[in-house]
Amino acid sequence: MKIVIAGGGVGGMAAAIALQKQGHEVMIFERARAFGRIGADVNLTPNAVHALDGLGVGDVLRQTAARPEFRISRTWDTGEETSRLPMSTAAQERYGAPQLTIHRADILAALEGALQPGTIRFASAVETAEPDGDGAALVLSDGTRVQADVVIGADGIHSAVRHALFGEDHPRFTGLVSYRAVFPRERGKGIPNLDSFTKWWGPTPDRQIVTFPLNRGEEIFVFATTPQQDWSEEGWTLPGDIHELRSAYADFHPEARALLDACEDVTRSALHVREPMPHWSHGAITLLGDAAHPMVPFMAQGACMAVEDAVMLGRALEGATEVTVSDALKRYEAARIPRTALVQEGSLANDWLKQGTNADWVYGYDAWATELTEPA
Repeated sequence: MKIVIAGGGVGGMAAAIALQKQGHEVMIFERARAFGRIGADVNLTPNAVHALDGLGVGDVLRQTAARPEFRISRTWDTGEETSRLPMSTAAQERYGAPQLTIHRADILAALEGALQPGTIRFASAVETAEPDGDGAALVLSDGTRVQADVVIGADGIHSAVRHALFGEDHPRFTGLVSYRAVFPRERGKGIPNLDSFTKWWGPTPDRQIVTFPLNRGEEIFVFATTPQQDWSEEGWTLPGDIHELRSAYADFHPEARALLDACEDVTRSALHVREPMPHWSHGAITLLGDAAHPMVPFMAQGACMAVEDAVMLGRALEGATEVTVSDALKRYEAARIPRTALVQEGSLANDWLKQGTNADWVYGYDAWATELTEPA
């Protein structure tokens, strides 16, 4: 079939790889003019790495990624550890894949390299999507109409495809602003656990610091949040004030403060959410990733859920024809919505793995083996 995808992020490209392996003709329409080295981190937990291994890109990812040794929870003021989950080799043995932490540009490059040449059409913003006979069509911002047997909206939290299917809505501002920074490992001399994923849990859910290694451990990524009453700015990488951030965490444990002291520059962005949806598809059009289930990053599952979606969507469309597409998309969403809704809700609750080690239901999910059932 001819399949077009709005959005060339992690989920969109992973879906294209899965579909091209089945022989479908796939084209991605991406708003950006090119992929640059912007952003910082993508945290790929074992469920996503196992899925990406099946797509044939895992070995490339391992060349530049870091491989955290543990997933640690610590208390904001005393520094007490409340959970320590072995990762790396232990995760490989338990889940079939390790956790990988990687720069966003590196995973995009790995995925792009696995696509057939010419798959991505850059500088092509999608305006809307609509039914077209037995199939569907994307309409680009320049008026170009692209007909296909299947349209997939992988175009993020402000998805034009989602808007076209389900009408206008707006994501809800959580009242949290996130800060992100990366510093060279040598600046963190003396700070423990730099080779692990560590979360410092604050006295209230709106304050936390998360840190983990990037680029084979040569750099350290830091994520933190602060409360804010409202938000009107646009952009994912707005400049932040490192002094203001340090002040917000002045009461934290010295080892947590040392992480912020090692940062020189930070970016900031608002965190938005939507409620889980009962359906993602209509006819020959469907959604995946943030277009379907945007979530706050407190379980580190945003990109991971998009990768799982991509594999499951590819499996659902295997052997499908123009006549059976609608039923295939219904099987896909029936398999995915219950899981992604749980992760959306768990991420917003922000208490997962604060204590205990109940990671199996997230990390042990196998997108290659999970049954595709008929919708109720």
